[in-house]
Amino acid sequence: MDTREDRVELFAKLADPATTPEFFARVADDVSWTVEGTHPLAGTYTSKDEFTAATFHRLTPIMRDGVRLQLTHLYVDGDPAIAEVEAASTTLDGAAFDNHYGWVCRFRSDAPSEPIVEVRTYLDSAMVAWAIDRNER
Repeated sequence: MDTREDRVELFAKLADPATTPEFFARVADDVSWTVEGTHPLAGTYTSKDEFTAATFHRLTPIMRDGVRLQLTHLYVDGDPAIAEVEAASTTLDGAAFDNHYGWVCRFRSDAPSEPIVEVRTYLDSAMVAWAIDRNER
C-alpha cells in the first residue's frame, strides 16, 4: 500500500465512532497536538490521552451519535500530511455540528505503523464554543 492510500484509510476511521479507536492507535502516546483558536478545546496537548480527554471525550457526550469526521481532502508529501475533515455530527439539541477542520500532521516514517507524532488543528472556534455552551450539562 502506498503512503497516500494508507493515510486515506487511516483518516476514514474517524467517520464512525466504532472505528475511531483504530485511528488513535496510530497516534503516538507522546504526540504534540495543538488545537488553534479561542474556544474551550483550544490548547497544546503533549499526549494522546491528554488530547482525547480534552477534545473527543468532551465533544462525544454532546453529540447524538458521537463525533463523526469525514475526510474531504488529503495532501501527502512524505512524512507530513494535511487532512481536511468535516464534522457530520448532530448536537443533543438537534443542531448540525457542521464544523470544518484542517489537520496538519507529521508522521514518523522510520517507526513501525508510522505513527502521527505532531498535529496542528484549525477549526471554527465559534461553532465549538456554541455547541459546548448549548449542550454541555
